[in-house]
Amino acid sequence: MSKHIVLEGFMGSGKTTVGIRLSYKMAMTVTDTDKLIEKEQQKKISDIFAEDGEEAFRKMETECLRNLAKQGHGQIISLGGGVPMRPKNREILKTLGMVVYLRAKPETIYARVKNDTTRPLLQCSDPLTRIRELMAERESMYEEAADVIIDTDSLSVEQILTDIVREAEKRGISSCSY
Repeated sequence: MSKHIVLEGFMGSGKTTVGIRLSYKMAMTVTDTDKLIEKEQQKKISDIFAEDGEEAFRKMETECLRNLAKQGHGQIISLGGGVPMRPKNREILKTLGMVVYLRAKPETIYARVKNDTTRPLLQCSDPLTRIRELMAERESMYEEAADVIIDTDSLSVEQILTDIVREAEKRGISSCSY
């Protein structure tokens, strides 16, 4: 098994923030699947959704995971929120390393993303209801993919990092600086 740390969770759950901070704490590279796809496609996720459709984007996510699975050890991988929805993706995730589900309540997510117009799935008349619906659909798949679940609503980033480092050490994923 690879020794990556994979961060999953709904949009706005803190994957990017935690991933960046964790990369410094553990002296590991951080890779964001959405950013990789944007770089490869040379367009924003919102444009991919608009021009190619959600299904095409989901296929791009699977290919991105396959490519990451071929790479060496020691990365922090921050997933797009929909990556674990495909059964094939959940299979690939299990081969990558320790999967950490950063879980937050719908109200917390809404407070974090309500002013973000780059979230294509939330461009609707009632984003909070949409968040609740999507989270209800995804919860079991996030849990299935996860090795570790951290409820982030009342935790600081530092507390989340401490929990992840502790779990990584239990699994033999070493850190260099903390």
